[in-house]
Amino acid sequence: QVLLVESGGGLVQAGGSLSLTCTASINDFTTYALGWFRQAPGQEREPVAAITWSGSGTWYSNSVKGRFTVTRDNAKMTVYLQMNSLKAEDTGVYYCAADKSWDDLVRPRQPVEYWGQGTQVTVAS
Repeated sequence: QVLLVESGGGLVQAGGSLSLTCTASINDFTTYALGWFRQAPGQEREPVAAITWSGSGTWYSNSVKGRFTVTRDNAKMTVYLQMNSLKAEDTGVYYCAADKSWDDLVRPRQPVEYWGQGTQVTVAS
């Protein structure tokens, strides 16, 4: 059974920082690329960051580039999202995702293989 569990969400003032963690229980973890998506109220889920299986490659949406950093620790089967200079528009539910297809993690509305349950991030302006 595959399990992705996020933690680290919460309430922060604009300009502040939060760090999200996603711990996975997946066979062949190192064969999966990992990503973070977010969904704001009334909007569709969108990709914000992704990292290759080795950690050598990353991708960020234009809206978070330069502010968010995605990393992974394969020994701990964990992926992280460090979020700095947070803005009110970063508010939403953040989901961890795992997929062997890179395209599924960097494009919206793709059939991602595995999802976490989500963690709420609220940025107060």
